[in-house]
Amino acid sequence: MLEISNLIVHYFTSDGVVRAIDGITIDVREKEALAIVGESGSGKSTLAYSIIRLLPENGRILNGSIWLYPDKIDLVRIPEDEMRKIRGCRIGMIFQDPMTFLNPVMKVGDQIAEAIIYHQKCPKSEANRKAVELLKKLRIPDAASVASYYPHQLSGGMKQRVMIAIAISCNPQLLIADEPTTALDVTVQAQVLELIKQIQQELGMSLILVTHDLGVVAEVCDRVAIMYAGKIVEVGDIYKLYKDPKHPYTVGLLDATPTIQEPRKRIATIRGSVPNLIDPPSGCRFHPRCPYATKKCEREEPPLVEIDDDNRYVACWLVR
Repeated sequence: MLEISNLIVHYFTSDGVVRAIDGITIDVREKEALAIVGESGSGKSTLAYSIIRLLPENGRILNGSIWLYPDKIDLVRIPEDEMRKIRGCRIGMIFQDPMTFLNPVMKVGDQIAEAIIYHQKCPKSEANRKAVELLKKLRIPDAASVASYYPHQLSGGMKQRVMIAIAISCNPQLLIADEPTTALDVTVQAQVLELIKQIQQELGMSLILVTHDLGVVAEVCDRVAIMYAGKIVEVGDIYKLYKDPKHPYTVGLLDATPTIQEPRKRIATIRGSVPNLIDPPSGCRFHPRCPYATKKCEREEPPLVEIDDDNRYVACWLVR
């Protein structure tokens, strides 16, 4: 459904050029839920924003293609007016902080209807009716009244549901959720994730879930891509990757995840921190933190290669 090929994205700052995405290749299948997982600063959100071409002013896509099927449109190269027809219609996005992205002086119903009017060219009255129906679908009680509220009158969980309503208002092929539960408490997180998964299945959409929480991934996704320092280091089926992680960074992430099965177990940590992407390490970018690094890891960058017949990919010289 979506094919990203050799994508390179840089940020041009006063301190230097940040190599945020450095040669990523990955695809998203029809009706699949794909997770993008990694630490803060790994490039997850940059990848999401590159797909819908909403990078900051200092961000540039320098190379690569992002093909949207079935008509194989290259989202990197189409004009902005064509991209505007796709953004919010064929590709929807749930942003990380709903208070930042909801207009504080517009009623929430009008904000949902706005996308419907623009993309579906329907009358305002019809768009308002659809907005209320979307709020009902998202289990918001007294949806007609809530549609007349302003964002400050809603709780964090309700605001995020409004963001979801805007994202799915035009039945997109692809829904991108950029850490959609970051600002919510634990019980509301579970409700929002359940809603996202349910809507994805009901509407037959593909889903990209950007997160640093491996627990979230297990509940929602079919496949996971692990990112580190602007690169993908492992891709695989969610259950197989959890059961048998191959890349040392994936092993470290899973070991650092607390479990209720072993509450007294001391949580492991990954030594060091994410490298500065203005001047990333040579060779494998994880080698300064990897307990198994060799001289080859320091010198040569490992390619992302398939290691079995089940679409499992790993970028590590130790896994061949």
